Amino acid sequence: MAALRVSLVQQPLAWHDPPANRAHFQTLLEPLAGRTDLVVLPETFTTGFSMKVQELGEPAAGPTTAWLTGLAARLDAAITGSLITEEGGRYYNRLLWVAPSGAPRHYDKRHLFRMGREHQHFTPGRAAWSVPWRGLRVCPLVCYDLRFPVFSRRRAELDYELLLYVANWPAARADAWRQLLRARAIENQTYVVGVNRVGEDGHGVPHAGDSAAIDFLGRPLAEAGGVPAVITVELERAPLDACREKFPVHLDGDRFTLEL
Repeated sequence: MAALRVSLVQQPLAWHDPPANRAHFQTLLEPLAGRTDLVVLPETFTTGFSMKVQELGEPAAGPTTAWLTGLAARLDAAITGSLITEEGGRYYNRLLWVAPSGAPRHYDKRHLFRMGREHQHFTPGRAAWSVPWRGLRVCPLVCYDLRFPVFSRRRAELDYELLLYVANWPAARADAWRQLLRARAIENQTYVVGVNRVGEDGHGVPHAGDSAAIDFLGRPLAEAGGVPAVITVELERAPLDACREKFPVHLDGDRFTLEL
């Protein structure tokens, strides 16, 4: 495949209303059938970023997983985003990776947002991973993970060509969001896609969006601004490989062991 088509879905979220959010996203995504390879939804896209975990937590392989599985098959595309998940009496901010065939994979958010008391309600995840998808290896992460570059550093045990962040990143720290997406792209010589929500949540916290696709030199390929949007961008493998070959900074990177 010459390029991976990635759709950034930046939208407001209905507070604490999974059926309404699933219906809204389905209306937006159905027209993408055959026109995209990967759909990226925001963090906690069924509920908004809430600590009401006992009220909102879905069981693993619950209704949203089933919905995503059917939708991925109809679109012939992978879909990713996170939701509040209950498993074994614990709650996770769980990113799902659902492809048109095969079992869904998941990543549980490692860095829990202390200032929002997320660490008091959720269990942190462990290591990041990457998955090959139609010509690129993809590493999907969640929101606050963006602030911790060692965790996502490209290395032998975690290699990728596309680093993803799904988020509910408040407008008060929008400058940090924009700059850190570019920093992760430059330091890892990788494509970066960040998908944030827009609008106020149930606590009155505004979100400015600013979803973007960034190339391996830190240059924006697509930017959603502060309004609801669905943007599809093509990410080509060949120029990325050429950049890494011509300017192989990774060969001089420091070796380290990540303690989790």
